[in-house]
Amino acid sequence: MNQYLSNKKPEFEKAFEFFQKEISTIRTGRANPVILNSVQVEAYGIRNPINAVASVGVSDSRTITVTPWDKNLVKDIEKAIVEAQLGLGVKNDGDKLHLTVPQMTEENRKDYVKRLNEKQEEARIRVRQVRDDIKEEIETAFTDKDISEDDKYRYLEELEEEVANYNNKIKELRDKKEEDIMTV
Repeated sequence: MNQYLSNKKPEFEKAFEFFQKEISTIRTGRANPVILNSVQVEAYGIRNPINAVASVGVSDSRTITVTPWDKNLVKDIEKAIVEAQLGLGVKNDGDKLHLTVPQMTEENRKDYVKRLNEKQEEARIRVRQVRDDIKEEIETAFTDKDISEDDKYRYLEELEEEVANYNNKIKELRDKKEEDIMTV
């Protein structure tokens, strides 16, 4: 791997990790505590991720249980979940919350797949931006006579292979998520 590509490899990884994180919040038909990762709770004067103030678990295939460490935070956690508009039914038992994942209709599933495709395109754009930056560095190095023409074409070919590799990883992850969404 050439130095131009190896220097920017972490940026390709960031684009892939961005996609993984973004699609983890897209709901499937099953209860999954990861859907709550984006929820921030106002507690003790600051905003905290939900898993910092409560235990989150799955009690059955359609129910997520949220048990706060401090029972006084139940209302704050409930408010944060409702405001996050995740489409979950929230039932407050006083000391814990039961979140019900509603049955998904065909229309819901298609909307989630549409959101999934938008997230995929965002990730692919990030990969292309990194590719363009590396390509520009290689072109500049060639213009400055730091590398030969053969090296330039070899580096560009390596770059395209790496971009194709990341795009394939993104597509595979997207296809797996779509299968989860569309499974009834």
